[in-house]
Amino acid sequence: MSDGTLFGLTESQITDFGMTWGVGGFIAFMLFIIWKLARDSRAGRFGTFVLFFVLAFGILGFVAKSVIQWTLQR
Repeated sequence: MSDGTLFGLTESQITDFGMTWGVGGFIAFMLFIIWKLARDSRAGRFGTFVLFFVLAFGILGFVAKSVIQWTLQR
């Protein structure tokens, strides 16, 4: 641990893993919550669409940011 690693991974590798899989898992959980909210409130097709469109719009921004970063690094 004195060499700046944790389980053989550097801080940068741990951060990349967390931003990829941790945030991805959190996004999947948020989509599940939106689906459950639509189901429990009996929102119907249009209401479910509105819930997913509005509440998941932030997810689209995060994904777009990741795609733009990936594109610019190439």
